[in-house]
Amino acid sequence: MVDYRNFERFLHSRIKRRNLIIGAGALSGLAIANQFSHQTAIAKTRFSNYPFTLGVASGDPDSSSVVIWTRLAPEPLEGGGMPPVNVPIRWEVATDPDMRRIVSRGTVLATPELAHSVRVVVEGLQSNTLYWYRFLVGQDASPIGRTRTAPLANSYLNKLNFALVSCQNYQQGFFTAYKYLAQDDLDLVVHVGDYIYEGGVSTTSPRQHNSSEILTLEDYRNRHALYKTDTNLQAAHAAFPWIVTWDDHEVENNYANDISEIDTEPDRDPAIFLQRRAVAYQAYYEHMPLRPFSRPVGPDMQLYRRLSFGNLATFHVLDTRQYRTDQPCGDGTKARPCGEDPNGTITGKAQEDWLYNGLDKSQAKWNVLAQQVIVAQIDRTEGPGATYSMDKWDGYVASRDRLMRFLEQRKPSNPVVLSGDVHSNWAINLKADFNNPESATVGSEFVCTSITSGGNGSDTIPNYISENPQVKFYNNRRGYVRCAVTPTTWKTDYLVMSEVETPFGTISKKASFVVTDGNPEIQPA
Repeated sequence: MVDYRNFERFLHSRIKRRNLIIGAGALSGLAIANQFSHQTAIAKTRFSNYPFTLGVASGDPDSSSVVIWTRLAPEPLEGGGMPPVNVPIRWEVATDPDMRRIVSRGTVLATPELAHSVRVVVEGLQSNTLYWYRFLVGQDASPIGRTRTAPLANSYLNKLNFALVSCQNYQQGFFTAYKYLAQDDLDLVVHVGDYIYEGGVSTTSPRQHNSSEILTLEDYRNRHALYKTDTNLQAAHAAFPWIVTWDDHEVENNYANDISEIDTEPDRDPAIFLQRRAVAYQAYYEHMPLRPFSRPVGPDMQLYRRLSFGNLATFHVLDTRQYRTDQPCGDGTKARPCGEDPNGTITGKAQEDWLYNGLDKSQAKWNVLAQQVIVAQIDRTEGPGATYSMDKWDGYVASRDRLMRFLEQRKPSNPVVLSGDVHSNWAINLKADFNNPESATVGSEFVCTSITSGGNGSDTIPNYISENPQVKFYNNRRGYVRCAVTPTTWKTDYLVMSEVETPFGTISKKASFVVTDGNPEIQPA
């Protein structure tokens, strides 16, 4: 059994085993033609190191299946270190942490086209049940991961515990928050973007990136690998299934659809930028426990999707990067009328229609919008006048107005928005009219801080916060948000780190808030 509290020690003991040879007796003559069509598997190969250096992960559970993931990468920061051949990987799923009661097993090919990453949609599982899983190649075994299926659709579920995380800049701190998260009592983890950062090396940071700014497919693969070598992140992936979506840094800061942040040619040419977006999306898919329908086709990738947990909660997972129009007036902080273009959209029409249709049909007690950037209006200027961040929903007022109007008129059950991006914690009432504090509250928004981005942070509160009465809480420490959901109550705990610029930070609860069924007003717990 893998103790997730000692995950780092376990991995180090594995990685020390070098020069593994997959014996011919293990793989020669393996009959896989029927399963893998015309593809040819290598009979034996030599690894320069332990091949499961990036750990394991699971994600996107439903009531009878879950995705399990790994990648063969004996030299993770050097393109993976794998020969350009297909390699069969065996996988096992069990109902016990010692992997003795195997309920499903099989073989999958790790191919060069996907950087020798594999995802298996394990089907035929029992609903709302814990499982353990691992991968094997030759004589070597991956770490053991733990996952859980979702309850049956519309079945009664009396509680759901999950963590909300975002923004993990490797250079700006240590992922110690994930060590504590891996030990928490959770059913899943929701990551709302900035899983990696694309920038170059900072010599003044606590840790360093492994290259200059990433542009090529190999660059993006190596950067994902760098992040996934972090043992605290690996422990969090191995402990729970994840639901993931991206923001901007998985490709480039503040990009919008096919428009680069960079204003100079040839970077501004959409055709050039889409080449970068294509390789970034490819690497993202290769490193996330996503279902096969999300496999990108060139620069396009299906990421918005819906996951249900009995009759308790439905997660409407959004993508506010791939389809948005360009940020108005640049992507900084601007005054109105910037952001008021009626044709501006942060989701695109197809995704917006999909969202409203799903909210209309949802039978869940809580409807969760898991997405990237703050939805609520936030005046970011102290005193007279007002300015707003154009990269947030504040830059897309027409999109937000339609959403607030839909929530007010159609009244889907208990809408809760989960956001990240801003490296700080917020609890915000969503208003029918943000310019009228007395207007109806139509939903609740909980924003998680970063895992590391921005460094240690502080407890200082900006003066402009007091000019936004819809904001009920703000804090600028690092950490994660824990949500405990029941049929009657949603409770949000803000767990913050004492520091992240050394690996020795401790975690504590900074504040807690609740929302009750039928009343979206956020209240202190």
